[in-house]
Amino acid sequence: MGLRMTRERELIVAEVDSFDGHFEPDELLDRMRRKNIRVSRASIYRTLPLLVECGAIKEAVYKDRKTRYERLIGRDHHDHMVCTECGGVIEFVSDEIERLQEAVCKRHGFGIAGHTLEIRGVCRDCSEGKTGASSAGRGNTNSDARS
Repeated sequence: MGLRMTRERELIVAEVDSFDGHFEPDELLDRMRRKNIRVSRASIYRTLPLLVECGAIKEAVYKDRKTRYERLIGRDHHDHMVCTECGGVIEFVSDEIERLQEAVCKRHGFGIAGHTLEIRGVCRDCSEGKTGASSAGRGNTNSDARS
């Protein structure tokens, strides 16, 4: 990309690397400020698209028109279930879905470069009328339900 790695960018990259789940740019900024790490909001908003472009993170989930990101480096592939009520995200891995996707691509002579699966619906807590009862209500549940 030909861009300099400034001290601010180094700090942002280090903090992004410490996230396990999904985050919004302002969450990243708040977390850094709580740690007394001084970076500007503008630097975060300029750096995150660069990290997407180089494959370190990806735009993961859109909630209330807010872009959320998640770190890719050091994490295994997974898919998402997104609650349309609370915005909670459940990460899951399904070997059966992976095999099915590969079979469909093979049948169509399509070379897989990667994929993103996002299932939208209503989580258990919202469907049972529980609000704020779990981390799903905060938009970042990281389950690993294997099938």
